Amino acid sequence: MERTTVERVARAAHFALSEEEFEKYSKDLAEIFDYFKILDEAPEGEGYGVNPLEVGDVLRDDVPGIFIDPYELLKDMKTYENYVRGPRLL
Repeated sequence: MERTTVERVARAAHFALSEEEFEKYSKDLAEIFDYFKILDEAPEGEGYGVNPLEVGDVLRDDVPGIFIDPYELLKDMKTYENYVRGPRLL
């Protein structure tokens, strides 16, 4: 792994690396990228993406409506201009 790449990664992660840490992380990053190269060589699956089962829309359509009269709910509460008043927050 090139030193400039390791420096860029260290700068992005806000790390200050010593010379021996540059050597170590350079080797480690090179190994990690080699593993990704192995994954690039894997054959592609045909017909399936990430999920082998088709995922469809299972949610119902929302139908707006009022099921309970708001004035009926507020009639037994202490209100101020149809707002429920609670305790003061400090």
